[in-house]
Amino acid sequence: MTRRLFIVFIAIFSVFIVAGCSSSEGSGSGGGGDVRTIDFISEDPPDVQEAKILSDYDNEREDTDLQIETIEQNNILQQISLLAASNDLPELFKYESNQLGELIDNESVIDIEDELKELGIYEELNTSAIDLLEQLSDGRGLYALPVEMNIEGFWYNKQIFEEQGLDIPETWDELLEVSETLENAGVQPFSVAGKERWPITRYINGYIIRYYGTDAMERVSNGELNMTDEGFIEAAQTIQDMGDKGYFGQGVNTVDADTALDSFLQGNAAMYYSGSWDVANFNDTSRNSVGVDNIGLFNIPLVEGGEGSLSDWSMNAGLTLSIASNKYDEQMADWVKEAFTNYGETAINEMGMVSGFKVENMPEDVSPLTELTLETIEEAENAALWFEGRFNADQKLLAEQNAQLLINGDMTPEEYMQAMEDELNN
Repeated sequence: MTRRLFIVFIAIFSVFIVAGCSSSEGSGSGGGGDVRTIDFISEDPPDVQEAKILSDYDNEREDTDLQIETIEQNNILQQISLLAASNDLPELFKYESNQLGELIDNESVIDIEDELKELGIYEELNTSAIDLLEQLSDGRGLYALPVEMNIEGFWYNKQIFEEQGLDIPETWDELLEVSETLENAGVQPFSVAGKERWPITRYINGYIIRYYGTDAMERVSNGELNMTDEGFIEAAQTIQDMGDKGYFGQGVNTVDADTALDSFLQGNAAMYYSGSWDVANFNDTSRNSVGVDNIGLFNIPLVEGGEGSLSDWSMNAGLTLSIASNKYDEQMADWVKEAFTNYGETAINEMGMVSGFKVENMPEDVSPLTELTLETIEEAENAALWFEGRFNADQKLLAEQNAQLLINGDMTPEEYMQAMEDELNN
């Protein structure tokens, strides 16, 4: 072989080697030594909540690269629906647990129960979380992971209550009396993120479940109750009156979630209806000016003559995490097994989060508010869904958009509930 032909041969051989390496490194197939890109759509950025937990775990692996796309919670439903329609769901995505029906029916998401049992980690899930999520899927099964588990109620500023000589209200009438006392003293009673819309419907729902009981919205779904019935109108009227009296502050529909939270944590409002998802924020000393020890929790008060009980709590699993079935292979199964083994303890220890996973070893230095949340969940006798818990996407949108009109006085309570009744009957 001449020297020139030898050089040409070496050059061609080198091209094939480089091409082969490039193809292997970018394939993302999960085979051999490839780095598998795992796409994850979440409402949280990579340094917040479960996104940080999963990101930190993935950083320890050499065979995967977790890529987190942050989308505002109000836009996640639409974005995931579009991706599902084009069969292009990411490996992991957060979603509203009560909206998974179509994705389940189309076999777009994996059966979590079957897969976790196969992986040997199903027993790590909290039984109440399983029951809640199966209820939200209308008995189809378990198709989401409860990366958080929340109990809801009124967080309150103990110092303000003490200064004003206030007791924790056990009835709705007492809550209104407390609100009036605070308003007259120049203290804003409630901090409400009206811009997010759903915090308003939480107040409506709170009154309803104390009037009819925890199964109120289930009875609506079954046709046993109409949303134009007396208790629903009374609930909407009560919330509208609270807004008219200034209990929610000025310009409530322009207040976003961060502003509402900070207003409470800086001592500018006496009460803040929220769930235990905010405990991590309460525990953040750089954000909480009033102090952890100065925050208490009380349940939604009773309605006189109603069917509710103070042992019944409103609960939810927040945005749950689902896994696309067409992206689930052996490598993803291994990732899921490792990521969610001892997830409950990781969430408590690293983020102060309460999840739907069991915690066998409670950390000694756990925050008193985190411990309060766990105790409250354990003692709760019955769980109530939130107002939109059984609504489809269109019904949910109508309920929340009109709630802003209701609280502004641009829609009467009768009009609000009639619009909901009409939408449910479509």
